[in-house]
Amino acid sequence: MTINVIGIGLDGISGLNELVRKIVESSTLLVGSDRHLRYFPNHTAETIVLGDVLEAIVEIRKHLHLDTSNSCIVVLASGDPLFFGLGRLLVTHFPAEKLRFYPHLSSVQLAFSRIKIPWQDAKIISVHGRSMDELIQVLQQGVEKIAVLTDPTNTPKAIANLLLALNLPTKYQFWVCENIGSEDERVQKWSIDAVQQEIFAPLNLVVLLRQSKIPHQPLDLANLPLLGIPDNYFLSYDDRPGLMTKREVRVLILAELNLQPKQIIWDIGAGTGSVSVEIARLCSNSIVYAIEKTAVGTSLIEENCRRFQVKNVVSIHGNAPDILHHLRPPHRIFIGGNSGKLRNILGVCGIRMLPGGIIVLAFTTLENLYTAVSWVEERTRSDRSWSYRLLQVQLSRSIPVANLTRFNPLNPVTIMIVSRKT
Repeated sequence: MTINVIGIGLDGISGLNELVRKIVESSTLLVGSDRHLRYFPNHTAETIVLGDVLEAIVEIRKHLHLDTSNSCIVVLASGDPLFFGLGRLLVTHFPAEKLRFYPHLSSVQLAFSRIKIPWQDAKIISVHGRSMDELIQVLQQGVEKIAVLTDPTNTPKAIANLLLALNLPTKYQFWVCENIGSEDERVQKWSIDAVQQEIFAPLNLVVLLRQSKIPHQPLDLANLPLLGIPDNYFLSYDDRPGLMTKREVRVLILAELNLQPKQIIWDIGAGTGSVSVEIARLCSNSIVYAIEKTAVGTSLIEENCRRFQVKNVVSIHGNAPDILHHLRPPHRIFIGGNSGKLRNILGVCGIRMLPGGIIVLAFTTLENLYTAVSWVEERTRSDRSWSYRLLQVQLSRSIPVANLTRFNPLNPVTIMIVSRKT
């Protein structure tokens, strides 16, 4: 005997082809949710209403063992049973040869067809009975297309609140697809504010579409904080929107640099230029050399300097350490990126840095930290004026989880402060 697992949509019987209808009509055991069974009110088969799924599996197994010639087991499931559905559980409890699947169109497939967007590259995430951790991760990565299967707790409103709390550098179109495939379906794009006020049908999913590069609103420079510019104020990489020194870590780096007026500062591996811009705003009579090896990064640095109207950042497109020989000797150095050349970069910095200078480094890997510590300790063996200290930074930001709040950790960062006494 075979267990026929049949996907069914909100269009009910009318959405089933003739072969599948005949299988359902011939069933002697019909298993499904109360909603699914209501599509067949006059069916004569024994029915099992899916409540506790494990109990239902026990009952199905009993009927399977009877294996009479005229027996036919049908399990009804929403959409494609093997797509975040009941089928995933059935294949763990029954031999594969005992299962036959007849998928319907999935809700995600229908949703993208209504929005008229190709979806072969979409990221599909279920928060139905799950945490939003995976959703948080892909949003921070700036994934272009995201479909989110919701539940009564992780609702469209909860997802909208999450988007607001994450303060992302990229913007998303927010689509809610309700009762997809039924006569009363509604597929509509919403603003984040409007989502907060709307009541949606229980059966819904959310589609998030990253908007193509949109013009940033002009900054109100007079009301910017003196220190700690929010991350989303900076222009960033389209494909890696979260790739910058985060605000909280940036503030610590600026403090450890012990900045003074009229200094020369090197920002090596400057990325989007967030650290350079902050230094330039704090020390308008200092000169900041923002060294970045990529043309895209150099362009972003220059755009951000124009955006924040700083005139004392010199954007340098080049590879460290080679380019460093051509710059004015620095009082302060920040190393945020090294492209695997950290030891060589430190060697040049150690030679060219002015007396009493400070080097601040930010690490996310133990290997780079070990390289830097080894370099300083080698210096101290012959020159006791060198010293270092470490600051381990592990920060979390609060985010809403349905009606509650929890902390979402940022990647841990080790800040190393290297100094040389005069």
